[in-house]
Amino acid sequence: MAAFSPTMAMNMVVPPLQRHIKEIKRRLLVVGATIMVFFVVAFSYSGVLIEWFKRPFEDDLIFYAPAEALFASIKISFLAAIVLSVPMILYQFWKFIEPALLQKEQKWAVPLFFLGLGFFLLGLVFCNLVILPLVINFFVTFGMDRAITPELAVGMYVDFNVKFLLAFGFAFEIPLVLSLLARVGFVQADVLIQYRKYAAMVALILSAVVTPDATLFTMLLMAVPLIVLYEIGIWGAKFFGRAPKPTPETQNDDPSGEESDSVVTDDLKG
Repeated sequence: MAAFSPTMAMNMVVPPLQRHIKEIKRRLLVVGATIMVFFVVAFSYSGVLIEWFKRPFEDDLIFYAPAEALFASIKISFLAAIVLSVPMILYQFWKFIEPALLQKEQKWAVPLFFLGLGFFLLGLVFCNLVILPLVINFFVTFGMDRAITPELAVGMYVDFNVKFLLAFGFAFEIPLVLSLLARVGFVQADVLIQYRKYAAMVALILSAVVTPDATLFTMLLMAVPLIVLYEIGIWGAKFFGRAPKPTPETQNDDPSGEESDSVVTDDLKG
């Protein structure tokens, strides 16, 4: 019999990894194709979408470059395509983690599907009704108090809104994603608690990158909800998480003393 070598170990590990990568690529292609189909449909209604977007700002939007209105229509159509594709995105995510769940846990598909969709829509509504009007009114009022007339370009205005809406829509999925990952054993609540301060740092960095102006006011408006959602995810991981499998070390350190009792019994029999 041939000796076991590192090459043989690699041959045993790589095929499952390749299957996972291939599965991820296939599902990403499905999601990308779905987004493109909805993008074509939404682009024909881009004028209506822009008119709906400018509700927090009473004046008319303007554009400075010849193609600025076109790129604004593309951005807002892309946002609408992602929103319409959320059911497919959630479905592909569920089908990817489904094999790691028990049969009774796989029955959660429909409730979790609607829960994920509800969280995403809740993030959009929260951002559209609370965050965006607050941010836009703050900056417009700040300029008008200094005798500056607000004339917002459609491209920058749409870019500002799209980034906020997408960030909050997907951010509201954090508790559900962390709970699912804890359920399948990918993460544990103790680990999430341990990396809490790093998560807060990541939230601040993401807020600085996503927000168009990167001012402290807008950064905090985005970072604080992200941190709160991460904390909710920790509680979800505690409640729905799967207990870690015992390792040989923990089995040997079992305080119940069952293993030591069996050893003593064997010695007495001997």
